[in-house]
Amino acid sequence: MKRFPLGRFSVARIGFGAMQLPGPGVFGPPRDRDQALAVLRRAVDLGVDHIDTSQYYGPDIANELIRDALHPYPENLALVSKVGARRDESGGWLPYDEPDQLRRAIEDNLRSLGVEQLAAVNLRSMDDATSDERFDDQLTAMIQARDDGLIGGVGLSNVTRERLLRALERTDVACVQNQLNLVDRASIPVLEECTSRGIAFVPFFPLGSAFVRPNPVLDNEQVLNTAERLGVTPVQVALAWTLGLAPNVLLIPGTSSVRHLEENLAVADIELDDQARQHLAAVAG
Repeated sequence: MKRFPLGRFSVARIGFGAMQLPGPGVFGPPRDRDQALAVLRRAVDLGVDHIDTSQYYGPDIANELIRDALHPYPENLALVSKVGARRDESGGWLPYDEPDQLRRAIEDNLRSLGVEQLAAVNLRSMDDATSDERFDDQLTAMIQARDDGLIGGVGLSNVTRERLLRALERTDVACVQNQLNLVDRASIPVLEECTSRGIAFVPFFPLGSAFVRPNPVLDNEQVLNTAERLGVTPVQVALAWTLGLAPNVLLIPGTSSVRHLEENLAVADIELDDQARQHLAAVAG
């Protein structure tokens, strides 16, 4: 599988996202804990060396599963997390992005995963109206965590191109994690900026939002028709399209099923032909 730099690591371009390991709504324990552990172990057995997680997946659940399944970790395994949010008692998503809260969240990730340093941590923006001044304070906390050796690289999530450029005036950026898929292509300018600068771009919701039904990507007629013609699944079509956007795209499809994990990783060997790309170009909403 082709590779791309992620901080000090060089990772396969298809990794694993831990968001689907906890219970429904990314909240509470998994329906089948043994299966969740088996998925993580199988992923590493198949060459996955980039796992994306967060302390607020569960909360705590995803990180605990990763540690129970894989610790002590392979030396080449890049563990990446994100900070900037927390969960309330009913599973609601709330900001947790004051500088001291970001630092505390990074330390919580380190403790729960059982590591001294994470490959990178993404500063997740939960508020589009965050001022430049507030963003600068948040970025200062992330830079300090890197300089203190807690994280290998500073990442940004849910960020505009303008905010990315502002960050780059102060620090290297290891990765950017924004929503991008066949239907939602609003982050293409951010991807292009990352590509030109050699920054890893990690699309979240590459299959459409996990919280929206019907799924705007996987239930799209062009995607379904392309999958049938090529003899692959709609998920594989959507992932192959995303992977083919640029060489710095790193996929992190998540699943709680070993079979689906294997299907996701098989995307590395799927080439979309010109007809497929032409048809999929018309999908964007």
